[in-house]
Amino acid sequence: MKNNSIARILMSAVPIMIVGCLLASGAPARAQSEDGGSHNGLQGAWRLQLTVRDCQTGAVLRTFPALATFAKGGTLTLTTAGQSPSLSTSALGVWRHTGQHTYSAVSETFVFSPAGDWIQTHRLTRAIQIGDDTDDFTDTVALQIFDSNGNLIVTGCGTTVATRFK
Repeated sequence: MKNNSIARILMSAVPIMIVGCLLASGAPARAQSEDGGSHNGLQGAWRLQLTVRDCQTGAVLRTFPALATFAKGGTLTLTTAGQSPSLSTSALGVWRHTGQHTYSAVSETFVFSPAGDWIQTHRLTRAIQIGDDTDDFTDTVALQIFDSNGNLIVTGCGTTVATRFK
């Protein structure tokens, strides 16, 4: 009688174990990634085209690509072709939701001389507006450059056009 009870318990546990194995195998992760992340607002990976502008006239000074990841929980990682990777770090920062389709973000990058000495910190502050289809955004960028003592030495302006990385 005891063996029959154990067999019944094991048989009733088999469907639960199968469901558990399916969940652990990544089936939900596949279902979430097939959608492309559009419903996640800013969260996800993005291709950016950053335009540096004259703050007084708005004239284009230069344009270059960048990649950004806005992670769940509000962290930001950004890498750019605008500066040699041998002279700067990737930018790290934070972001937050500020309105219906708006976000703000702040990131910082350390910049080094060709000799390897830390010489500057670049801070980018962004006001981001996601488009209606949620796979595009534009922003305005305020640049602050600080020397290694934390003194503000230069400011700049820019704009970005971005598309969700798919």
